[in-house]
Amino acid sequence: MGILNIFRRPKLERRSGMAAGYTAEILAARQSYIAGRSGLGELTSSVQSCVSLWEAGFAMAKVDGTDLLGRRTMALLARSLALRGEAVFLIRDDMLVPCADWDLSTRNGRPRAYRLSVSEAGGGRSETALAAEVLHLRIGSDPVAPWSGSAPLRRASLTAELLHSLEAALGEVYALAPLGSQVVPMPENPEMDNETLGRDFRGRRGRVLLRESVTVTAAGGPAPAADWRPADLTPNLRDSLAVESLETARSGIMSAFGVLPGLLSPATTGPLVREAQRHLAQWTLQPIAELLAEEASGKLGMPVAIDVMGPTQAFDAGGSSRAVQGLIGALAEAKGAGLSPAEIAAAFGAVDWAEALKR
Repeated sequence: MGILNIFRRPKLERRSGMAAGYTAEILAARQSYIAGRSGLGELTSSVQSCVSLWEAGFAMAKVDGTDLLGRRTMALLARSLALRGEAVFLIRDDMLVPCADWDLSTRNGRPRAYRLSVSEAGGGRSETALAAEVLHLRIGSDPVAPWSGSAPLRRASLTAELLHSLEAALGEVYALAPLGSQVVPMPENPEMDNETLGRDFRGRRGRVLLRESVTVTAAGGPAPAADWRPADLTPNLRDSLAVESLETARSGIMSAFGVLPGLLSPATTGPLVREAQRHLAQWTLQPIAELLAEEASGKLGMPVAIDVMGPTQAFDAGGSSRAVQGLIGALAEAKGAGLSPAEIAAAFGAVDWAEALKR
Protein backbone atom coordinates (compact mmCIF):
# COMPACT_ATOMS: atom_id res chain seq x y z
CA MET A 1 0.00 0.00 0.00
CA GLY A 2 2.87 2.37 0.75
CA ILE A 3 4.40 1.80 -2.69
CA LEU A 4 1.05 2.51 -4.38
CA ASN A 5 0.60 5.73 -2.44
CA ILE A 6 3.91 7.02 -3.81
CA PHE A 7 2.64 6.97 -7.42
CA ARG A 8 -0.81 8.25 -6.57
CA ARG A 9 -1.47 11.77 -7.84
CA PRO A 10 -2.14 14.29 -5.13
CA LYS A 11 -5.51 15.95 -5.04
CA LEU A 12 -5.68 19.40 -6.60
CA GLU A 13 -6.12 22.19 -4.12
CA ARG A 14 -8.87 24.53 -5.26
CA ARG A 15 -8.72 28.19 -4.36
CA SER A 16 -10.98 31.04 -5.26
CA GLY A 17 -9.63 33.19 -8.07
CA MET A 18 -12.30 35.85 -7.73
CA ALA A 19 -10.96 39.33 -7.07
CA ALA A 20 -14.24 40.69 -5.77
CA GLY A 21 -14.01 41.90 -2.24
CA TYR A 22 -13.60 44.95 -0.11
CA THR A 23 -9.86 45.27 -0.78
CA ALA A 24 -10.30 44.96 -4.55
CA GLU A 25 -13.05 47.57 -4.56
CA ILE A 26 -10.94 49.98 -2.54
CA LEU A 27 -7.94 49.49 -4.86
CA ALA A 28 -10.10 49.99 -7.94
CA ALA A 29 -11.63 53.14 -6.50
CA ARG A 30 -8.21 54.48 -5.54
CA GLN A 31 -6.84 53.71 -8.99
CA SER A 32 -9.71 55.62 -10.59
CA TYR A 33 -9.12 58.51 -8.20
CA ILE A 34 -5.38 58.71 -8.92
CA ALA A 35 -5.80 58.34 -12.68
CA GLY A 36 -8.28 61.21 -12.73
CA ARG A 37 -11.99 60.95 -12.26
CA SER A 38 -12.55 63.01 -15.40
CA GLY A 39 -10.48 60.83 -17.73
CA LEU A 40 -7.37 61.61 -19.74
CA GLY A 41 -8.99 64.52 -21.54
CA GLU A 42 -7.73 66.85 -18.82
CA LEU A 43 -4.20 66.39 -20.16
CA THR A 44 -5.03 68.28 -23.36
CA SER A 45 -4.29 71.95 -23.94
CA SER A 46 -7.95 72.73 -24.63
CA VAL A 47 -9.01 71.58 -21.18
CA GLN A 48 -6.12 73.36 -19.48
CA SER A 49 -7.06 76.58 -21.28
CA CYS A 50 -10.60 76.35 -19.91
CA VAL A 51 -9.28 75.52 -16.43
CA SER A 52 -6.98 78.54 -16.60
CA LEU A 53 -9.94 80.77 -17.46
CA TRP A 54 -11.83 79.46 -14.42
CA GLU A 55 -8.77 79.93 -12.23
CA ALA A 56 -8.11 83.48 -13.43
CA GLY A 57 -11.78 84.48 -13.14
CA PHE A 58 -12.04 83.35 -9.52
CA ALA A 59 -8.66 84.86 -8.64
CA MET A 60 -9.93 88.25 -9.83
CA ALA A 61 -13.30 87.98 -8.06
CA LYS A 62 -14.25 90.54 -5.44
CA VAL A 63 -15.05 88.95 -2.06
CA ASP A 64 -16.91 90.93 0.61
CA GLY A 65 -17.51 89.76 4.17
CA THR A 66 -14.43 87.62 4.87
CA ASP A 67 -10.65 87.65 4.50
CA LEU A 68 -10.31 83.86 4.34
CA LEU A 69 -11.19 83.65 0.65
CA GLY A 70 -8.02 85.23 -0.68
CA ARG A 71 -6.98 85.22 -4.31
CA ARG A 72 -4.71 82.20 -3.90
CA THR A 73 -7.47 80.25 -2.17
CA MET A 74 -9.98 81.23 -4.85
CA ALA A 75 -7.59 80.10 -7.59
CA LEU A 76 -7.05 76.73 -5.88
CA LEU A 77 -10.78 76.34 -5.41
CA ALA A 78 -11.51 77.08 -9.07
CA ARG A 79 -8.93 74.57 -10.31
CA SER A 80 -10.25 71.87 -8.02
CA LEU A 81 -13.80 72.52 -9.19
CA ALA A 82 -12.82 72.41 -12.85
CA LEU A 83 -10.90 69.14 -12.61
CA ARG A 84 -12.72 67.30 -9.80
CA GLY A 85 -16.10 68.98 -9.52
CA GLU A 86 -15.72 69.72 -5.82
CA ALA A 87 -13.35 71.45 -3.42
CA VAL A 88 -12.88 70.90 0.31
CA PHE A 89 -11.13 73.31 2.68
CA LEU A 90 -10.63 72.89 6.42
CA ILE A 91 -11.69 76.06 8.25
CA ARG A 92 -9.16 77.42 10.70
CA ASP A 93 -8.99 80.71 12.58
CA ASP A 94 -6.89 82.61 10.07
CA MET A 95 -6.90 80.47 6.91
CA LEU A 96 -8.59 77.80 4.83
CA VAL A 97 -6.52 74.63 4.53
CA PRO A 98 -6.94 72.80 1.18
CA CYS A 99 -7.59 69.06 1.48
CA ALA A 100 -6.20 66.55 -1.01
CA ASP A 101 -8.55 63.69 -0.13
CA TRP A 102 -11.58 63.22 2.09
CA ASP A 103 -14.19 60.81 3.27
CA LEU A 104 -17.49 61.79 4.83
CA SER A 105 -20.60 60.52 6.52
CA THR A 106 -24.04 61.90 5.73
CA ARG A 107 -27.48 62.23 7.24
CA ASN A 108 -30.43 62.92 4.94
CA GLY A 109 -27.98 63.35 2.08
CA ARG A 110 -26.09 66.18 3.80
CA PRO A 111 -22.51 65.84 5.10
CA ARG A 112 -22.23 65.38 8.86
CA ALA A 113 -18.54 64.58 9.52
CA TYR A 114 -15.34 64.42 7.47
CA ARG A 115 -12.08 62.48 7.55
CA LEU A 116 -9.62 64.74 5.75
CA SER A 117 -6.14 64.27 4.30
CA VAL A 118 -4.02 67.42 4.33
CA SER A 119 -0.87 67.51 2.20
CA GLU A 120 2.41 68.63 3.75
CA ALA A 121 5.92 68.96 2.36
CA GLY A 122 7.25 66.18 4.56
CA GLY A 123 4.16 63.96 4.33
CA GLY A 124 0.46 64.40 4.78
CA ARG A 125 -1.65 64.14 7.89
CA SER A 126 -5.23 63.11 8.59
CA GLU A 127 -7.81 65.03 10.57
CA THR A 128 -11.40 64.47 11.58
CA ALA A 129 -13.79 67.42 11.53
CA LEU A 130 -17.48 68.13 11.72
CA ALA A 131 -19.36 69.50 8.73
CA ALA A 132 -19.47 72.98 10.26
CA GLU A 133 -15.63 73.05 10.21
CA VAL A 134 -15.33 72.21 6.52
CA LEU A 135 -16.03 74.38 3.50
CA HIS A 136 -17.26 71.94 0.88
CA LEU A 137 -18.27 73.29 -2.54
CA ARG A 138 -19.54 70.97 -5.26
CA ILE A 139 -20.95 71.41 -8.75
CA GLY A 140 -22.82 69.03 -11.02
CA SER A 141 -24.22 67.01 -8.12
CA ASP A 142 -26.47 64.06 -8.86
CA PRO A 143 -29.60 63.25 -6.82
CA VAL A 144 -28.15 59.80 -6.19
CA ALA A 145 -25.11 61.33 -4.43
CA PRO A 146 -25.89 64.98 -3.60
CA TRP A 147 -22.88 65.15 -1.24
CA SER A 148 -20.39 64.84 -4.13
CA GLY A 149 -19.81 66.80 -7.33
CA SER A 150 -18.81 65.93 -10.85
CA ALA A 151 -16.35 67.69 -13.12
CA PRO A 152 -17.37 68.97 -16.57
CA LEU A 153 -15.21 66.31 -18.22
CA ARG A 154 -16.91 63.59 -16.18
CA ARG A 155 -20.27 64.81 -17.46
CA ALA A 156 -18.92 64.80 -21.03
CA SER A 157 -16.69 61.74 -20.83
CA LEU A 158 -17.33 60.55 -24.41
CA THR A 159 -16.20 63.87 -25.87
CA ALA A 160 -13.18 63.91 -23.55
CA GLU A 161 -12.18 60.41 -24.64
CA LEU A 162 -12.63 61.40 -28.30
CA LEU A 163 -10.44 64.46 -27.85
CA HIS A 164 -7.76 62.43 -26.08
CA SER A 165 -7.86 59.68 -28.71
CA LEU A 166 -7.58 62.16 -31.58
CA GLU A 167 -4.69 64.07 -30.03
CA ALA A 168 -2.91 60.82 -29.15
CA ALA A 169 -3.42 59.49 -32.69
CA LEU A 170 -2.15 62.68 -34.30
CA GLY A 171 0.82 62.71 -31.94
CA GLU A 172 1.72 59.16 -32.98
CA VAL A 173 1.37 60.09 -36.65
CA TYR A 174 3.77 63.02 -36.37
CA ALA A 175 6.17 60.96 -34.24
CA LEU A 176 6.21 57.68 -36.16
CA ALA A 177 4.77 58.21 -39.65
CA PRO A 178 7.26 58.67 -42.53
CA LEU A 179 6.31 62.31 -43.21
CA GLY A 180 7.97 63.64 -46.35
CA SER A 181 9.56 60.28 -47.14
CA GLN A 182 9.65 58.88 -50.67
CA VAL A 183 10.49 55.57 -52.26
CA VAL A 184 12.61 55.73 -55.43
CA PRO A 185 12.90 52.61 -57.62
CA MET A 186 16.50 51.46 -57.69
CA PRO A 187 18.14 49.60 -60.59
CA GLU A 188 19.03 45.97 -60.29
CA ASN A 189 22.57 46.57 -59.10
CA PRO A 190 24.48 44.83 -56.34
CA GLU A 191 23.53 45.84 -52.84
CA MET A 192 26.77 47.76 -52.35
CA ASP A 193 26.08 49.89 -55.41
CA ASN A 194 22.55 50.59 -54.21
CA GLU A 195 23.84 51.75 -50.83
CA THR A 196 26.33 54.06 -52.52
CA LEU A 197 23.59 55.43 -54.77
CA GLY A 198 21.30 56.00 -51.76
CA ARG A 199 24.01 57.93 -49.89
CA ASP A 200 24.46 60.20 -52.90
CA PHE A 201 20.87 61.45 -52.57
CA ARG A 202 21.40 62.55 -48.95
CA GLY A 203 21.76 66.29 -48.39
CA ARG A 204 21.37 67.17 -52.06
CA ARG A 205 18.62 69.73 -51.50
CA GLY A 206 18.21 72.21 -54.31
CA ARG A 207 20.50 70.35 -56.71
CA VAL A 208 19.77 68.51 -59.93
CA LEU A 209 20.77 64.88 -59.74
CA LEU A 210 21.38 63.09 -63.02
CA ARG A 211 21.37 59.35 -62.94
CA GLU A 212 21.50 56.95 -65.82
CA SER A 213 18.36 54.87 -66.04
CA VAL A 214 18.55 51.17 -66.66
CA THR A 215 16.65 48.76 -68.78
CA VAL A 216 15.16 46.15 -66.50
CA THR A 217 13.95 42.97 -68.11
CA ALA A 218 12.10 40.57 -65.90
CA ALA A 219 10.65 37.43 -67.47
CA GLY A 220 11.32 38.81 -70.93
CA GLY A 221 9.26 41.98 -70.36
CA PRO A 222 10.22 45.55 -71.22
CA ALA A 223 11.43 48.17 -68.77
CA PRO A 224 8.74 49.75 -66.56
CA ALA A 225 7.33 53.06 -67.76
CA ALA A 226 7.52 54.56 -64.25
CA ASP A 227 11.26 54.15 -64.01
CA TRP A 228 12.80 56.49 -61.36
CA ARG A 229 9.41 57.99 -60.44
CA PRO A 230 9.27 58.46 -56.63
CA ALA A 231 6.30 57.31 -54.50
CA ASP A 232 5.27 59.51 -51.54
CA LEU A 233 4.79 57.76 -48.18
CA THR A 234 3.20 60.69 -46.30
CA PRO A 235 -0.17 59.55 -44.84
CA ASN A 236 -3.27 61.27 -46.16
CA LEU A 237 -4.85 62.89 -43.12
CA ARG A 238 -7.27 64.99 -45.13
CA ASP A 239 -9.50 62.07 -46.09
CA SER A 240 -9.59 60.80 -42.50
CA LEU A 241 -11.20 64.08 -41.32
CA ALA A 242 -9.00 63.94 -38.24
CA VAL A 243 -8.51 67.70 -38.13
CA GLU A 244 -12.25 68.41 -38.44
CA SER A 245 -13.06 65.82 -35.78
CA LEU A 246 -10.43 67.34 -33.48
CA GLU A 247 -11.97 70.80 -33.84
CA THR A 248 -15.44 69.44 -33.15
CA ALA A 249 -14.31 67.60 -30.02
CA ARG A 250 -12.40 70.66 -28.84
CA SER A 251 -15.49 72.83 -29.30
CA GLY A 252 -17.59 70.34 -27.32
CA ILE A 253 -15.11 70.37 -24.43
CA MET A 254 -15.04 74.15 -24.33
CA SER A 255 -18.84 74.27 -24.30
CA ALA A 256 -18.87 71.86 -21.35
CA PHE A 257 -16.71 74.34 -19.43
CA GLY A 258 -18.95 77.25 -20.38
CA VAL A 259 -16.46 78.78 -22.83
CA LEU A 260 -17.69 79.77 -26.26
CA PRO A 261 -15.70 77.81 -28.88
CA GLY A 262 -15.24 80.96 -30.96
CA LEU A 263 -13.01 82.43 -28.23
CA LEU A 264 -10.00 80.37 -29.39
CA SER A 265 -10.78 80.59 -33.10
CA PRO A 266 -8.09 82.21 -35.28
CA ALA A 267 -10.79 84.38 -36.90
CA THR A 268 -12.09 85.74 -33.59
CA THR A 269 -12.86 89.45 -33.45
CA GLY A 270 -13.02 91.85 -30.51
CA PRO A 271 -16.83 91.78 -30.06
CA LEU A 272 -16.83 87.99 -30.01
CA VAL A 273 -14.07 87.95 -27.38
CA ARG A 274 -16.07 90.31 -25.16
CA GLU A 275 -19.23 88.27 -25.65
CA ALA A 276 -17.38 85.04 -24.79
CA GLN A 277 -16.01 86.72 -21.68
CA ARG A 278 -19.50 87.83 -20.59
CA HIS A 279 -20.93 84.39 -21.33
CA LEU A 280 -18.29 82.63 -19.23
CA ALA A 281 -18.60 85.01 -16.30
CA GLN A 282 -22.40 85.33 -16.32
CA TRP A 283 -23.54 81.75 -16.96
CA THR A 284 -20.68 79.72 -15.45
CA LEU A 285 -18.46 81.54 -12.97
CA GLN A 286 -20.99 83.82 -11.27
CA PRO A 287 -23.49 81.00 -10.44
CA ILE A 288 -20.61 79.01 -8.92
CA ALA A 289 -19.59 82.12 -6.99
CA GLU A 290 -23.13 82.39 -5.63
CA LEU A 291 -22.96 78.76 -4.45
CA LEU A 292 -19.62 79.49 -2.79
CA ALA A 293 -21.01 82.63 -1.14
CA GLU A 294 -23.94 80.67 0.26
CA GLU A 295 -21.69 77.91 1.57
CA ALA A 296 -19.23 80.41 3.08
CA SER A 297 -22.01 82.46 4.69
CA GLY A 298 -23.34 79.37 6.45
CA LYS A 299 -19.95 78.03 7.57
CA LEU A 300 -18.10 81.27 8.43
CA GLY A 301 -20.95 82.85 10.34
CA MET A 302 -21.03 86.10 8.37
CA PRO A 303 -22.70 87.22 5.12
CA VAL A 304 -20.35 86.73 2.19
CA ALA A 305 -20.80 88.19 -1.27
CA ILE A 306 -18.67 87.29 -4.31
CA ASP A 307 -18.70 89.26 -7.55
CA VAL A 308 -17.06 87.95 -10.71
CA MET A 309 -18.76 90.17 -13.28
CA GLY A 310 -17.36 93.49 -12.05
CA PRO A 311 -13.61 92.77 -11.58
CA THR A 312 -13.39 90.87 -14.88
CA GLN A 313 -15.33 93.69 -16.62
CA ALA A 314 -17.63 91.06 -18.08
CA PHE A 315 -20.39 93.52 -18.84
CA ASP A 316 -21.57 95.55 -21.81
CA ALA A 317 -20.12 99.03 -21.23
CA GLY A 318 -22.07 100.56 -24.08
CA GLY A 319 -25.33 98.99 -22.99
CA SER A 320 -24.73 100.05 -19.38
CA SER A 321 -24.15 103.67 -20.40
CA ARG A 322 -27.31 103.68 -22.49
CA ALA A 323 -29.23 102.17 -19.59
CA VAL A 324 -27.93 104.89 -17.24
CA GLN A 325 -28.94 107.60 -19.72
CA GLY A 326 -32.40 106.11 -20.02
CA LEU A 327 -32.69 105.83 -16.23
CA ILE A 328 -31.71 109.46 -15.66
CA GLY A 329 -34.06 110.64 -18.40
CA ALA A 330 -36.92 108.65 -16.93
CA LEU A 331 -36.27 110.12 -13.46
CA ALA A 332 -36.21 113.64 -14.89
CA GLU A 333 -39.46 113.11 -16.74
CA ALA A 334 -41.10 111.59 -13.66
CA LYS A 335 -39.98 114.52 -11.53
CA GLY A 336 -41.27 116.98 -14.11
CA ALA A 337 -44.60 115.18 -14.22
CA GLY A 338 -44.92 115.51 -10.45
CA LEU A 339 -44.96 111.80 -9.61
CA SER A 340 -44.37 110.75 -6.00
CA PRO A 341 -41.38 108.58 -5.00
CA ALA A 342 -43.71 105.64 -4.37
CA GLU A 343 -45.14 105.90 -7.87
CA ILE A 344 -41.64 106.16 -9.37
CA ALA A 345 -40.50 103.12 -7.37
CA ALA A 346 -43.54 101.16 -8.52
CA ALA A 347 -42.81 102.04 -12.15
CA PHE A 348 -39.17 100.98 -11.88
CA GLY A 349 -40.18 97.84 -10.01
CA ALA A 350 -42.32 96.81 -12.96
CA VAL A 351 -39.20 96.66 -15.16
CA ASP A 352 -37.02 95.12 -12.42
CA TRP A 353 -34.99 98.28 -11.79
CA ALA A 354 -35.93 98.65 -8.14
CA GLU A 355 -32.85 96.77 -6.86
CA ALA A 356 -30.59 98.83 -9.11
CA LEU A 357 -31.97 102.04 -7.63
CA LYS A 358 -31.31 100.78 -4.08
CA ARG A 359 -27.66 100.13 -4.87
